[in-house]
Amino acid sequence: MNTIPKYHFRGQGQTIAITVSGKVQGVFFRQNTKEIAKEIGITGEVKNLSDGSVYIIATGTKVQLDKLLAWCRHGPPKANVLSIETKELSFQQFDGFSIVRR
Repeated sequence: MNTIPKYHFRGQGQTIAITVSGKVQGVFFRQNTKEIAKEIGITGEVKNLSDGSVYIIATGTKVQLDKLLAWCRHGPPKANVLSIETKELSFQQFDGFSIVRR
């Protein structure tokens, strides 16, 4: 018997951009995001922005992306997340999850 997972939708998933603001640089936010993304099964990338925020592009199922967003709301222990903005992007494929360094 074939069962379709509850989270199955739109083919392979979707891609979103997440901008996390607050005290999110210098607190291992990027490294922790990479570890969480790999654990959840999300592909994409994360980088610091010049304004002090962190920018994430993530591809996964709705359930996977919801888990990542839930984690982003608090981040690693030393972070102080003030706001999160999300934007749906056209589907993008990545080979794993990486940290982009300037």
